Amino acid sequence: MTIDRRALGFGGSERAVYAADPWTTRGRFYHEDGSPTRSDFQRDRDRIVHTTAFRRLKHKTQVFIAQDGDHYRTRLTHTIEVAQIARALARALKLDEDLAEGVALVHDFGHTPFGHTGEDALHEVLLPYGGFDHNAQSLRIVTKLERRYAEFDGINLTWESLEGLVKHNGPLLTAEGAGTRGPVPQPILDYCELHDLELATYASLEAQVAAIADDIAYNTHDIDDGLRSGYLNFDMLEEIPFLAGLMAEVRERYPHLEPSRFTHEIMRRQITRMVEDVIGVAQQRLSLIRPQSAGDIRAADRVIATFSEGMAETDKQIKAMLFKRIYRNPDIMRIRAGAAQIVTDLFAAYMANPKEMQSHYWVDHIAGLSDAPKARHVGDYLAGMTDTYAISAHRRLFDHTPDLR
Repeated sequence: MTIDRRALGFGGSERAVYAADPWTTRGRFYHEDGSPTRSDFQRDRDRIVHTTAFRRLKHKTQVFIAQDGDHYRTRLTHTIEVAQIARALARALKLDEDLAEGVALVHDFGHTPFGHTGEDALHEVLLPYGGFDHNAQSLRIVTKLERRYAEFDGINLTWESLEGLVKHNGPLLTAEGAGTRGPVPQPILDYCELHDLELATYASLEAQVAAIADDIAYNTHDIDDGLRSGYLNFDMLEEIPFLAGLMAEVRERYPHLEPSRFTHEIMRRQITRMVEDVIGVAQQRLSLIRPQSAGDIRAADRVIATFSEGMAETDKQIKAMLFKRIYRNPDIMRIRAGAAQIVTDLFAAYMANPKEMQSHYWVDHIAGLSDAPKARHVGDYLAGMTDTYAISAHRRLFDHTPDLR
């Protein structure tokens, strides 16, 4: 029986002319025949979900470590929330929903254990060898470190998915070749020598909605988790006019609502208002540049999916509150110091004796390497750890492990 692939409605029932088109993808680094039942972007999404890296996200910290309680976000639950928002934005803007979802699902693959604390600590010890960047690590994972397929390393994603992974926050290079946010991480430059991801252009609109969905998700859920933990309270939220307005709206409609329901009513309104704001800005900018292809989106002189000036100011205020009240809270800082010590100690131990990396598939070949390539292998191993695995590995190697409570 012959299947009509174009009749299957891949990526949304109606796709705009500026959306990424799975029928004209730039393809994969290693050629593969197409599937009769799934678009290439759908296959990317499915491959991402089936990776080891995706499963590890369930035990990687977002802000609060797993020992703090079962209801706090992890990298996995955060990623699922980002994907849900990205897909909603993609549908509203008539984009390819599978590509938007795939970029959202893969965007945090390169994060270390213990959230940004772990990343900062790993970057510090790797500075003599090029440092550490989680986006570059995500690229390494999907192009090299996942070892699942018989014919290639990585998971052989399409060019569009790799572009979205690397450039979802905007171009990495200016037209003159300078880094837009400092030097471009070497692993990204090395990959682009083989498979040019056009670092001086914007990514697809699908990748852009995944990026702004990330902001919407973590702004909202860090407030939710902050209230749950007690580091935030409703009086603190009143300091931000946008949140104060939402709370007044909920109180007027539900004057005797219990705190947990009150919190949820604020959070759902926050997500809705931010999503609607992005849709409005994107529609306005699309009407100005009138793109006729996904290439026109990449060549545009501005980001399309972003907040309005007013919502951008709200976003800035929320981030400042979270930084002050949660991320720099003395209790969190004490835990962060302990987490950083675990990463630093493990790096030193593995550099001294690589055979301690018991499950690393290159362990028998690392001992004879010079420091730079050995350090990169150790960095790969550490970045792939979950919080729980890093703690247990430290307990095995050291007499005292910091208490992350």
